[in-house]
Amino acid sequence: MGAIAGAAAAQHAYVANYGSNSVSVIDTATRAVVGAPIAVGVSPYSVAVSPDGAYAYVANISSNSVSVIDTATRAVVGAPIAVGMGPASVAVSPDGAYAYVVNNASASVSVIDTATRAVVGAPIAVGSEPRSVTVSPDGAYAYVVNTVSDSISVIDTATRAVVGAPIAVELFPHSVAVSPDGAYAYVANNGSDSVSVIETATRAVVGAPIAVGSFPVSAAVSPDGAYVYVANSGSDSVSVIDTATRAVVGAPITVGGNPVSVAVSPGGAYVYVANRDSNSVSVIDTATRAVVGASIAVGSMPHSVAFAPAPPPAPATVPTLSEWAMILLALMLAGGAMAVIQQRRSAT
Repeated sequence: MGAIAGAAAAQHAYVANYGSNSVSVIDTATRAVVGAPIAVGVSPYSVAVSPDGAYAYVANISSNSVSVIDTATRAVVGAPIAVGMGPASVAVSPDGAYAYVVNNASASVSVIDTATRAVVGAPIAVGSEPRSVTVSPDGAYAYVVNTVSDSISVIDTATRAVVGAPIAVELFPHSVAVSPDGAYAYVANNGSDSVSVIETATRAVVGAPIAVGSFPVSAAVSPDGAYVYVANSGSDSVSVIDTATRAVVGAPITVGGNPVSVAVSPGGAYVYVANRDSNSVSVIDTATRAVVGASIAVGSMPHSVAFAPAPPPAPATVPTLSEWAMILLALMLAGGAMAVIQQRRSAT
């Protein structure tokens, strides 16, 4: 398959394959898996990529560890990092300095120093059976979904302590995503088929829950903050929420079997959906809200998908001193030539 016009800005998407203890790498330009699956720990449940795209962090829920993949070599580096029991989610801070790991069976969050690849400090106690974590765009807070407590805990990343009371949401929340401006957090409530909206400044739910599909388990916000994409595992679909109106727009988008993870490409053009029961990834064109192309076959029971970030724009080139001298010399020569031409024209 050749390159696809308007492909996502990121070069690769990373898929944690729960059933095959591996990570698949998808080239987003060709929508094809590249290379062999990367072996990680037992039952990889979540994957997150560092802001510079250099490393992918994989939470292995059955081996109580995090594997680190060098994205350039597509190989695991170093020994697995031991964390708490049942690590179910991992998120990297915007500066890339820390990785936050939710320990489902330990009801805690471990913090990894990415430079040393070691856990720092004591585990941070949160609610019952935490399942997901995301870091605010400014890196100041980590939001943790407590599935059995029906709540969200907020961690101050500077003090590594929970701030305020847990924020009550609906039944069995599974995932949280924060808007690019950090103003709102969107929580997928698996037990109530809804999404709760939290105003981060007040740490309070605003408005009524937004009804989506059956058993929503994952949410992701578009880079412009205009839409939230929700994976409905029970109805094999993705719902799209308009954040301005806080209402679902259009019909649910049918994807593969049991979609459990959704991620928006850095450019916002595509949404990738991990279909656990289909062993595949579906790609949605956000402009048409339709699946494009065939589903991408990956490993067994894909449970999480994440993008490498878009490369930074190339810096503007500024001429050096010698280049400026050459430019001035060229202008002077051009000016002299024009003077000679004018003199000749005057003589005639």
